[in-house]
Amino acid sequence: MVDMALTEKRNLNLLNLIKKVHSVVENVDIEKHRQSQDYFGVILGNSKDTVIHEVVIEDIYAEWISVNRAHMKKYVILYCHGGGYSTGSSLYARTLTSKLAMSTSMDVLCFDYRLAPENPYPAALEDAMKAWNYLMLLGYGARDVVVAGDSAGGNLALALVHKLKSEKRLLPRGLALMSPWTDLTASGQSYEKKKDVDPVLDAEYIGQMVNNYAEGQDLENPFISPIFGDFADFPSTYIQVGDNEILLNDSIMLHQKMIEANVPVRMDIFEGMWHVFQMSPFKTAYEAMDKNAEFVYTICR
Repeated sequence: MVDMALTEKRNLNLLNLIKKVHSVVENVDIEKHRQSQDYFGVILGNSKDTVIHEVVIEDIYAEWISVNRAHMKKYVILYCHGGGYSTGSSLYARTLTSKLAMSTSMDVLCFDYRLAPENPYPAALEDAMKAWNYLMLLGYGARDVVVAGDSAGGNLALALVHKLKSEKRLLPRGLALMSPWTDLTASGQSYEKKKDVDPVLDAEYIGQMVNNYAEGQDLENPFISPIFGDFADFPSTYIQVGDNEILLNDSIMLHQKMIEANVPVRMDIFEGMWHVFQMSPFKTAYEAMDKNAEFVYTICR
C-alpha cells in the first residue's frame, strides 16, 4: 500500500510538472506559441548522433534527419508533425524525429505543411501529398515508405492514406501513430472521463484548433476526421496512446475500426502517460520509440 501511494504521488507530481512545462510553451499569441515550440524543439531535439539536411519541396521547408552512422537506405519514414494544425514544425518535431531516426536507423523526412488559421483545410493535406510525391520522384516506391505522425500529424498521416486510396494509388508500407487525433467531432468518452487528468489538452483548446482548421467544413469528412473513412486495405498500423489523455478514445475507436476492416493493427496504451509523451526526455519515451522501431522492423523485413 505504501509503494502504491508513493507511485501515485510520483505520477501526480510528474503530471503537474508536464502541465507547467506545457504552459510555458503555450501562448495565446499563436505566432509566439509557434516560436516557443521551435525554441524547445531545437534545444531538446538536436543530437550529435543525427545529421539534419534541409530541403525545399516546391514551396515547403522540409528536413531529412539521419543517424550519423551507417544505416538502412532502402526504407524511409515520412513524418507528419503535430500541433493541432495551427502550430508545430519540423524544428519542434525534432524531439520525436531524432529519436525515431536513432531507434530505427532510417532516414526521416519531416515537412512544414501550411498552418491554420491562415491556411485551413485542405492546405495541410495538399502539402502532405507534395511530400509524398517528392519521395516518389526521388525513386522510392510506396512500399518503401512508412508514414508516421503525432497528434494532428497522426490525423494527417491517416488522411494522406485515405487520399492516396481515393486516387487509387499505391499505399505506404505502414503507419506509426502517436496519440493520433482522429475525430474532430470530439465524440470520444475520454473527453469527459480524462479531462481532470490530462496535463496537456483540454476541450477548449481542441475546439479552437477545430475552428482554426475546419470551420464551416463537414467534420465527418474522412480527410478531416479519418475515423469516418473506409479502412479496407489500409497498411499495417501501430498506435501508441497515453491513458491520461482526452484523445484516448480517438485511438481506441481507430483501433476497433481497423480491426473490423481486417487491417493488421496493434495498439499500446501507456499507463500514466499523457498526450505525445514520447517528446519527453525520459525512459518511457525512449522505450516507446523502441517499440515504434520494432514495428517498423517487423513490417520492413
